[in-house]
Amino acid sequence: MDDATFQRLVAEQFPTLETMLYLNHAAISPWPRVAAEAAADFARENCERGPMQAGQWLLREGELRRLCARLLNADSGDDIALLKHTSEGICVVANGLDWRHGDNLVTPENEFVSNQLPWDALRAQGVEVRRIPVRHENDPEGALLDAMDARTRVLTVSAVAWDDGFRLDLKRLGEACSARPVLFFVDAIQQLGALPLDVRACQVDALSAGSHKWQLGPEGMAVFYCNPGWRERLQLRQHGWRMLDEPYRFERPDRSPSATARRFEAGSPNIIGQAVLLASLKLLDAIGSERVARRILGNTHSIVEGLHALPGVQVLSDTRPERRSGIVSFSPANHDVAGLRRALSRQQIYGAVRGGKFRVSPHYYQGAKQLDRLFSAVAEFTS
Repeated sequence: MDDATFQRLVAEQFPTLETMLYLNHAAISPWPRVAAEAAADFARENCERGPMQAGQWLLREGELRRLCARLLNADSGDDIALLKHTSEGICVVANGLDWRHGDNLVTPENEFVSNQLPWDALRAQGVEVRRIPVRHENDPEGALLDAMDARTRVLTVSAVAWDDGFRLDLKRLGEACSARPVLFFVDAIQQLGALPLDVRACQVDALSAGSHKWQLGPEGMAVFYCNPGWRERLQLRQHGWRMLDEPYRFERPDRSPSATARRFEAGSPNIIGQAVLLASLKLLDAIGSERVARRILGNTHSIVEGLHALPGVQVLSDTRPERRSGIVSFSPANHDVAGLRRALSRQQIYGAVRGGKFRVSPHYYQGAKQLDRLFSAVAEFTS
Protein backbone atom coordinates (compact mmCIF):
# COMPACT_ATOMS: atom_id res chain seq x y z
CA MET A 1 0.00 0.00 0.00
CA ASP A 2 1.57 3.29 -1.10
CA ASP A 3 1.43 6.41 1.05
CA ALA A 4 -1.31 8.10 -0.99
CA THR A 5 -3.56 5.04 -0.69
CA PHE A 6 -2.83 4.84 3.03
CA GLN A 7 -3.76 8.48 3.58
CA ARG A 8 -7.02 8.10 1.67
CA LEU A 9 -7.83 5.00 3.70
CA VAL A 10 -7.28 6.57 7.11
CA ALA A 11 -9.22 9.71 6.10
CA GLU A 12 -12.14 7.48 5.16
CA GLN A 13 -11.91 5.16 8.16
CA PHE A 14 -11.31 7.62 11.00
CA PRO A 15 -13.76 10.55 11.07
CA THR A 16 -12.35 11.62 14.45
CA LEU A 17 -9.51 13.16 12.42
CA GLU A 18 -11.98 15.91 11.51
CA THR A 19 -13.84 16.24 14.81
CA MET A 20 -11.15 16.12 17.50
CA LEU A 21 -7.55 15.27 18.35
CA TYR A 22 -7.93 11.97 20.16
CA LEU A 23 -4.69 11.00 21.91
CA ASN A 24 -6.00 8.43 24.37
CA HIS A 25 -5.84 5.06 22.61
CA ALA A 26 -4.23 3.64 25.75
CA ALA A 27 -7.70 4.01 27.34
CA ILE A 28 -10.59 3.37 24.92
CA SER A 29 -10.18 3.84 21.19
CA PRO A 30 -12.64 5.19 18.63
CA TRP A 31 -13.64 2.52 16.11
CA PRO A 32 -12.70 2.73 12.46
CA ARG A 33 -15.66 3.05 10.11
CA VAL A 34 -15.47 -0.62 9.08
CA ALA A 35 -16.04 -1.61 12.71
CA ALA A 36 -19.08 0.62 13.05
CA GLU A 37 -20.45 -0.78 9.79
CA ALA A 38 -19.90 -4.35 11.03
CA ALA A 39 -21.91 -3.59 14.16
CA ALA A 40 -24.70 -1.97 12.15
CA ASP A 41 -24.78 -4.84 9.64
CA PHE A 42 -25.05 -7.42 12.41
CA ALA A 43 -27.75 -5.47 14.22
CA ARG A 44 -29.77 -5.13 11.00
CA GLU A 45 -29.36 -8.81 10.18
CA ASN A 46 -30.40 -9.87 13.67
CA CYS A 47 -33.38 -7.53 13.59
CA GLU A 48 -34.58 -8.81 10.23
CA ARG A 49 -33.53 -12.48 10.30
CA GLY A 50 -32.77 -13.36 13.91
CA PRO A 51 -30.22 -16.20 14.20
CA MET A 52 -30.89 -17.67 10.75
CA GLN A 53 -27.30 -16.85 9.70
CA ALA A 54 -25.75 -18.51 12.76
CA GLY A 55 -23.67 -20.77 10.55
CA GLN A 56 -21.97 -17.67 9.16
CA TRP A 57 -21.37 -16.44 12.70
CA LEU A 58 -19.38 -19.59 13.42
CA LEU A 59 -17.31 -19.13 10.27
CA ARG A 60 -16.59 -15.55 11.30
CA GLU A 61 -15.53 -16.73 14.75
CA GLY A 62 -13.07 -19.17 13.20
CA GLU A 63 -11.67 -16.43 10.96
CA LEU A 64 -11.22 -14.18 13.99
CA ARG A 65 -9.31 -16.87 15.89
CA ARG A 66 -7.01 -17.43 12.92
CA LEU A 67 -6.39 -13.71 12.48
CA CYS A 68 -5.59 -13.30 16.19
CA ALA A 69 -3.20 -16.23 15.94
CA ARG A 70 -1.46 -14.59 12.98
CA LEU A 71 -1.23 -11.30 14.84
CA LEU A 72 0.55 -13.11 17.71
CA ASN A 73 2.46 -15.58 15.51
CA ALA A 74 0.78 -18.41 17.40
CA ASP A 75 0.68 -21.87 15.82
CA SER A 76 -3.05 -21.80 15.03
CA GLY A 77 -6.46 -20.51 15.99
CA ASP A 78 -6.67 -23.43 18.42
CA ASP A 79 -4.32 -21.47 20.69
CA ILE A 80 -6.81 -18.58 20.96
CA ALA A 81 -9.75 -18.17 23.33
CA LEU A 82 -12.13 -15.24 22.88
CA LEU A 83 -12.87 -13.95 26.36
CA LYS A 84 -14.63 -10.91 27.82
CA HIS A 85 -11.69 -8.82 28.99
CA THR A 86 -8.03 -8.87 29.98
CA SER A 87 -8.94 -9.58 33.60
CA GLU A 88 -10.72 -12.81 32.70
CA GLY A 89 -7.59 -14.14 31.04
CA ILE A 90 -5.47 -13.16 34.03
CA CYS A 91 -7.89 -14.98 36.33
CA VAL A 92 -7.77 -18.10 34.14
CA VAL A 93 -4.06 -18.36 34.89
CA ALA A 94 -3.98 -17.06 38.47
CA ASN A 95 -6.79 -19.37 39.57
CA GLY A 96 -5.79 -22.29 37.39
CA LEU A 97 -2.45 -23.26 38.92
CA ASP A 98 -2.14 -25.78 41.75
CA TRP A 99 -0.59 -23.34 44.20
CA ARG A 100 1.12 -24.57 47.36
CA HIS A 101 1.77 -22.65 50.56
CA GLY A 102 5.20 -21.03 50.20
CA ASP A 103 5.05 -20.62 46.42
CA ASN A 104 5.73 -17.17 45.00
CA LEU A 105 5.23 -15.13 41.87
CA VAL A 106 7.27 -12.21 40.53
CA THR A 107 5.87 -9.07 38.93
CA PRO A 108 6.94 -5.45 38.36
CA GLU A 109 5.87 -2.81 40.80
CA ASN A 110 3.03 -0.48 39.74
CA GLU A 111 1.29 -2.85 37.36
CA PHE A 112 -2.22 -1.87 36.30
CA VAL A 113 -4.72 -2.96 38.93
CA SER A 114 -6.08 -5.77 36.71
CA ASN A 115 -2.67 -7.42 36.84
CA GLN A 116 -2.50 -7.04 40.61
CA LEU A 117 -5.80 -8.07 42.18
CA PRO A 118 -6.01 -11.71 40.97
CA TRP A 119 -2.46 -12.36 42.13
CA ASP A 120 -2.94 -10.57 45.46
CA ALA A 121 -5.93 -12.82 46.16
CA LEU A 122 -3.55 -15.79 46.16
CA ARG A 123 -2.00 -14.59 49.40
CA ALA A 124 -4.90 -16.32 51.14
CA GLN A 125 -3.35 -19.59 49.93
CA GLY A 126 0.07 -18.70 51.29
CA VAL A 127 1.47 -17.43 47.99
CA GLU A 128 4.04 -14.63 48.17
CA VAL A 129 3.68 -11.77 45.66
CA ARG A 130 7.10 -10.24 44.90
CA ARG A 131 6.78 -6.77 43.36
CA ILE A 132 10.03 -5.49 41.89
CA PRO A 133 10.65 -1.73 41.32
CA VAL A 134 12.11 -2.22 37.84
CA ARG A 135 12.03 1.48 36.89
CA HIS A 136 14.85 2.15 39.34
CA GLU A 137 17.08 -0.62 37.98
CA ASN A 138 19.78 -0.37 35.34
CA ASP A 139 18.72 -3.85 34.21
CA PRO A 140 14.94 -4.19 34.72
CA GLU A 141 14.69 -7.67 33.24
CA GLY A 142 17.65 -8.82 35.31
CA ALA A 143 15.97 -7.49 38.47
CA LEU A 144 12.87 -9.55 37.74
CA LEU A 145 14.85 -12.68 37.02
CA ASP A 146 17.04 -12.22 40.10
CA ALA A 147 13.89 -12.14 42.25
CA MET A 148 13.02 -15.71 41.23
CA ASP A 149 13.92 -18.79 43.19
CA ALA A 150 13.03 -22.47 43.31
CA ARG A 151 9.50 -21.68 44.57
CA THR A 152 8.65 -19.17 41.85
CA ARG A 153 5.70 -20.39 39.79
CA VAL A 154 4.82 -17.36 37.64
CA LEU A 155 6.38 -14.25 36.17
CA THR A 156 3.55 -11.88 35.23
CA VAL A 157 4.29 -8.61 33.43
CA SER A 158 2.67 -5.97 31.29
CA ALA A 159 4.35 -5.86 27.91
CA VAL A 160 3.94 -2.08 28.03
CA ALA A 161 3.24 -0.11 31.20
CA TRP A 162 -0.15 1.56 31.37
CA ASP A 163 0.98 4.88 32.85
CA ASP A 164 4.13 5.85 30.92
CA GLY A 165 4.61 3.25 28.17
CA PHE A 166 7.69 1.54 29.63
CA ARG A 167 8.36 -1.55 27.47
CA LEU A 168 9.99 -4.76 28.68
CA ASP A 169 12.15 -7.20 26.73
CA LEU A 170 9.70 -10.10 26.53
CA LYS A 171 12.08 -12.35 24.64
CA ARG A 172 14.71 -12.25 27.36
CA LEU A 173 12.11 -12.85 30.08
CA GLY A 174 10.45 -15.69 28.18
CA GLU A 175 13.72 -17.50 27.53
CA ALA A 176 14.62 -17.35 31.22
CA CYS A 177 11.20 -18.58 32.33
CA SER A 178 11.30 -21.46 29.87
CA ALA A 179 14.64 -22.59 31.30
CA ARG A 180 13.39 -22.66 34.93
CA PRO A 181 10.49 -23.57 34.18
CA VAL A 182 8.24 -20.71 35.31
CA LEU A 183 4.94 -19.84 33.65
CA PHE A 184 5.42 -16.59 31.72
CA PHE A 185 2.24 -14.54 31.59
CA VAL A 186 1.90 -11.28 29.62
CA ASP A 187 -0.78 -8.61 29.96
CA ALA A 188 -0.52 -7.38 26.37
CA ILE A 189 -3.34 -4.85 26.22
CA GLN A 190 -0.97 -1.88 25.72
CA GLN A 191 1.06 -3.58 22.97
CA LEU A 192 -1.18 -5.85 20.91
CA GLY A 193 -2.29 -3.93 17.84
CA ALA A 194 0.41 -1.29 18.25
CA LEU A 195 3.75 -3.11 18.15
CA PRO A 196 4.56 -6.63 16.94
CA LEU A 197 4.29 -9.36 19.56
CA ASP A 198 5.56 -12.86 18.74
CA VAL A 199 4.47 -15.39 21.38
CA ARG A 200 6.67 -18.13 19.95
CA ALA A 201 9.85 -16.07 19.70
CA CYS A 202 9.23 -14.67 23.20
CA GLN A 203 8.22 -18.08 24.61
CA VAL A 204 5.06 -16.63 26.15
CA ASP A 205 3.01 -19.27 27.94
CA ALA A 206 -0.19 -17.28 28.30
CA LEU A 207 -1.32 -13.80 27.27
CA SER A 208 -4.44 -11.70 27.61
CA ALA A 209 -5.40 -8.45 25.88
CA GLY A 210 -8.71 -6.63 25.75
CA SER A 211 -9.54 -5.32 22.30
CA HIS A 212 -10.71 -1.78 23.06
CA LYS A 213 -7.33 -0.06 23.05
CA TRP A 214 -4.74 -0.52 20.30
CA GLN A 215 -6.74 -3.20 18.47
CA LEU A 216 -9.46 -0.57 17.88
CA GLY A 217 -12.13 -3.06 18.89
CA PRO A 218 -15.05 -3.09 21.31
CA GLU A 219 -15.13 -3.34 25.06
CA GLY A 220 -16.26 -6.77 26.21
CA MET A 221 -13.89 -8.67 23.88
CA ALA A 222 -10.41 -9.99 24.65
CA VAL A 223 -7.84 -12.20 23.01
CA PHE A 224 -6.45 -14.92 25.27
CA TYR A 225 -3.52 -17.05 24.15
CA CYS A 226 -2.36 -20.22 25.88
CA ASN A 227 0.29 -22.50 24.47
CA PRO A 228 -0.51 -26.22 24.28
CA GLY A 229 2.03 -27.14 26.95
CA TRP A 230 0.10 -25.26 29.62
CA ARG A 231 -3.52 -25.65 28.55
CA GLU A 232 -4.37 -28.86 30.36
CA ARG A 233 -2.18 -27.94 33.34
CA LEU A 234 -4.45 -25.01 34.19
CA GLN A 235 -7.39 -26.13 36.28
CA LEU A 236 -10.73 -24.92 34.97
CA ARG A 237 -12.56 -22.66 37.42
CA GLN A 238 -15.55 -21.88 35.21
CA HIS A 239 -17.59 -24.35 33.19
CA GLY A 240 -20.22 -24.11 30.51
CA TRP A 241 -21.48 -25.48 27.23
CA ARG A 242 -19.10 -23.44 25.06
CA MET A 243 -15.98 -25.10 26.51
CA LEU A 244 -16.68 -28.30 24.55
CA ASP A 245 -15.66 -29.30 21.06
CA GLU A 246 -18.75 -29.25 18.83
CA PRO A 247 -20.72 -27.43 21.54
CA TYR A 248 -23.99 -27.59 19.59
CA ARG A 249 -24.19 -31.38 20.03
CA PHE A 250 -26.14 -30.82 23.24
CA GLU A 251 -27.17 -34.44 23.90
CA ARG A 252 -23.81 -36.15 23.56
CA PRO A 253 -22.59 -38.16 26.58
CA ASP A 254 -18.92 -37.08 26.30
CA ARG A 255 -18.52 -33.63 27.82
CA SER A 256 -14.78 -33.42 28.17
CA PRO A 257 -13.37 -29.90 27.77
CA SER A 258 -11.88 -29.03 24.42
CA ALA A 259 -8.15 -29.66 24.07
CA THR A 260 -7.93 -26.26 22.37
CA ALA A 261 -7.96 -22.87 24.07
CA ARG A 262 -11.75 -22.91 23.67
CA ARG A 263 -11.74 -24.88 26.93
CA PHE A 264 -11.48 -21.49 28.68
CA GLU A 265 -14.72 -20.17 27.11
CA ALA A 266 -17.65 -21.08 29.32
CA GLY A 267 -20.76 -19.39 27.99
CA SER A 268 -22.40 -17.83 24.96
CA PRO A 269 -20.10 -15.73 22.79
CA ASN A 270 -20.24 -12.00 22.13
CA ILE A 271 -21.29 -12.33 18.50
CA ILE A 272 -21.56 -8.63 17.72
CA GLY A 273 -18.24 -8.01 19.50
CA GLN A 274 -16.62 -10.67 17.32
CA ALA A 275 -17.94 -8.98 14.18
CA VAL A 276 -16.61 -5.60 15.25
CA LEU A 277 -13.19 -6.90 16.31
CA LEU A 278 -12.75 -8.91 13.13
CA ALA A 279 -13.44 -5.82 11.03
CA SER A 280 -10.87 -3.75 12.96
CA LEU A 281 -8.22 -6.46 12.85
CA LYS A 282 -8.73 -7.05 9.13
CA LEU A 283 -8.08 -3.35 8.57
CA LEU A 284 -4.97 -3.57 10.75
CA ASP A 285 -3.85 -6.66 8.83
CA ALA A 286 -4.38 -4.93 5.48
CA ILE A 287 -2.23 -1.99 6.55
CA GLY A 288 0.43 -4.32 7.94
CA SER A 289 1.80 -4.62 11.44
CA GLU A 290 5.22 -3.30 10.42
CA ARG A 291 3.77 -0.11 8.95
CA VAL A 292 1.55 0.31 12.04
CA ALA A 293 4.51 -0.08 14.40
CA ARG A 294 6.70 2.23 12.32
CA ARG A 295 4.07 4.98 12.40
CA ILE A 296 3.36 4.58 16.11
CA LEU A 297 7.04 4.65 17.07
CA GLY A 298 7.50 7.58 14.68
CA ASN A 299 4.78 9.42 16.56
CA THR A 300 6.50 8.63 19.85
CA HIS A 301 9.80 9.99 18.53
CA SER A 302 8.10 13.16 17.32
CA ILE A 303 6.34 13.67 20.66
CA VAL A 304 9.56 13.22 22.64
CA GLU A 305 11.45 15.65 20.39
CA GLY A 306 8.60 18.14 20.23
CA LEU A 307 8.08 18.23 24.00
CA HIS A 308 11.80 18.50 24.68
CA ALA A 309 11.77 21.66 22.58
CA LEU A 310 9.12 23.29 24.76
CA PRO A 311 10.37 25.29 27.78
CA GLY A 312 9.08 24.04 31.09
CA VAL A 313 7.92 20.63 29.85
CA GLN A 314 9.47 17.44 31.22
CA VAL A 315 9.15 14.12 29.42
CA LEU A 316 8.67 11.47 32.11
CA SER A 317 8.63 8.32 29.97
CA ASP A 318 11.82 6.34 29.45
CA THR A 319 12.99 7.50 26.03
CA ARG A 320 15.59 4.83 25.31
CA PRO A 321 14.65 3.23 21.96
CA GLU A 322 14.19 -0.26 23.43
CA ARG A 323 11.80 1.10 26.10
CA ARG A 324 9.57 3.14 23.81
CA SER A 325 6.00 2.19 22.93
CA GLY A 326 2.94 4.10 21.77
CA ILE A 327 2.58 5.94 25.09
CA VAL A 328 4.40 9.08 26.20
CA SER A 329 3.90 10.74 29.58
CA PHE A 330 5.01 14.25 30.45
CA SER A 331 4.47 17.06 32.91
CA PRO A 332 4.38 20.85 32.50
CA ALA A 333 6.70 22.25 35.15
CA ASN A 334 5.04 24.63 37.61
CA HIS A 335 1.60 23.81 36.21
CA ASP A 336 -1.21 21.53 37.31
CA VAL A 337 -1.50 18.40 35.14
CA ALA A 338 -5.26 18.29 35.64
CA GLY A 339 -5.36 21.92 34.50
CA LEU A 340 -3.50 20.94 31.33
CA ARG A 341 -6.06 18.21 30.66
CA ARG A 342 -8.92 20.69 31.03
CA ALA A 343 -7.21 23.27 28.83
CA LEU A 344 -6.56 20.74 26.07
CA SER A 345 -10.09 19.36 26.32
CA ARG A 346 -11.47 22.83 25.64
CA GLN A 347 -9.61 22.64 22.32
CA GLN A 348 -10.96 19.14 21.61
CA ILE A 349 -7.58 17.54 22.38
CA TYR A 350 -7.93 14.46 24.56
CA GLY A 351 -5.28 12.67 26.59
CA ALA A 352 -5.35 11.31 30.15
CA VAL A 353 -3.89 11.96 33.57
CA ARG A 354 -2.29 8.83 34.98
CA GLY A 355 -0.13 8.70 38.09
CA GLY A 356 0.28 12.48 38.20
CA LYS A 357 1.49 12.55 34.59
CA PHE A 358 -0.20 13.63 31.38
CA ARG A 359 -0.37 10.66 29.03
CA VAL A 360 -0.74 10.79 25.26
CA SER A 361 -1.12 7.76 23.02
CA PRO A 362 -1.74 8.47 19.31
CA HIS A 363 -2.39 5.61 16.88
CA TYR A 364 -1.15 4.74 13.40
CA TYR A 365 -3.71 6.86 11.56
CA GLN A 366 -2.40 10.06 13.14
CA GLY A 367 0.81 11.92 12.36
CA ALA A 368 2.69 15.21 12.16
CA LYS A 369 -0.37 17.39 11.51
CA GLN A 370 -2.09 16.18 14.66
CA LEU A 371 1.04 16.30 16.82
CA ASP A 372 1.86 19.88 15.77
CA ARG A 373 -1.54 20.82 17.11
CA LEU A 374 -0.68 19.16 20.44
CA PHE A 375 2.63 21.02 20.71
CA SER A 376 0.97 24.37 20.00
CA ALA A 377 -1.68 23.77 22.65
CA VAL A 378 0.86 22.68 25.30
CA ALA A 379 3.09 25.68 24.49
CA GLU A 380 0.11 28.00 24.86
CA PHE A 381 -0.77 26.49 28.24
CA THR A 382 2.77 26.71 29.65
CA SER A 383 3.59 30.19 28.33
